[in-house]
Amino acid sequence: MPEVLVIGAGPVGLLVAGQLQRHGVDVVLLEQRPEPGSGSRAIGIHPPVLRTLEPGGLTDALLAKAQRVHSGQARAQGRLLGTVDFSALNARFPFIATAPQAATEAVLAAQAPQPQRRAAVQSIEVGAADVTVTLNERHMRAPLVILAGGARSRSLVYRQPEARHYRDRYLMTDTEGTAAEDPAVAVIHLDPRGVLESFPLPDGRRRFVTWDAAGDHAAAGARQRMRIALQGRTSAEPEEVHGFGVRRFVAEQMRHGRLFVIGDAAHEVSPIGGQGMNLGLLDAVTLAPLLARWSQTSVAPEQELRHWESQRLRSARRAAGLAGLNTRLGRPAGYWSDTVRRRAVRTMLGPGPRSIFTRAYAMGFDTAG
Repeated sequence: MPEVLVIGAGPVGLLVAGQLQRHGVDVVLLEQRPEPGSGSRAIGIHPPVLRTLEPGGLTDALLAKAQRVHSGQARAQGRLLGTVDFSALNARFPFIATAPQAATEAVLAAQAPQPQRRAAVQSIEVGAADVTVTLNERHMRAPLVILAGGARSRSLVYRQPEARHYRDRYLMTDTEGTAAEDPAVAVIHLDPRGVLESFPLPDGRRRFVTWDAAGDHAAAGARQRMRIALQGRTSAEPEEVHGFGVRRFVAEQMRHGRLFVIGDAAHEVSPIGGQGMNLGLLDAVTLAPLLARWSQTSVAPEQELRHWESQRLRSARRAAGLAGLNTRLGRPAGYWSDTVRRRAVRTMLGPGPRSIFTRAYAMGFDTAG
């Protein structure tokens, strides 16, 4: 019987399993997927995560594969509304590091146990002395279990796991950047037809995300709509285009006795703002030493675990609120609504409030930061 069983080998599961193993805990890592994901989903790693991962050497490994983004611009119809300057942050790492999620997972996997793949979990039963996990018509038991299987695994724990669905849809593509685009600057275009976000990636590439009107989400139609959205913004041709929706879910609790739920399984926020994966990584890195102590002493650090849960839920609610604001700001707008939006953004990014919003977008208010 392992000391800790971790369900889910995405970035959050890999990190928590690796951190536990680093603390000398016997860990088994389960993953439903037969192979690691190859698509580029979450790309931004924020300053609090970089700082907390530094002692184990993960930060250097991540930065070796990442592009450092030092600032972000908000623009409307070609005009600059304001700038957030991450280099002005009072932080150990005053920038956001961007890399394809597959690259991030590869770095985290190097310090994690090899996952047991094709492990489809059907149920989880929490007992007084251990937790029983049913998968592939067999049972596994462990004194402690961590569920980090993402939104799809949420129904294993919560009776009402449904997230709030926003009406917004987006298109996303990663493609080659151009010489005119600063590789250290992210740009948000807030135009009447909807938001277009442009994020730097390593090797001169960029990620573009645009608000998408309801319509045909087949590959050909999506590619054409992305091409139209990029007109006048870049000469790059969109490559593979993906459509996605926006959901919000924040659980009332992340601990159920000997079972802990972290990452998107416990809190899912809009990817517009890029904080979802970071929330989960901070869940993992702050939980691991507490469970390691429990495993090694056979005594639960109850006060610290209650504090951990309270603080992580507070951070998740804060991130969900900011993501909701980003979603509303990025919608199409008529003349008067667009005028009000531009004025509001100028105020937000003005000399006074700018430092607050810069810190918020870099997750400087996270309770682990």
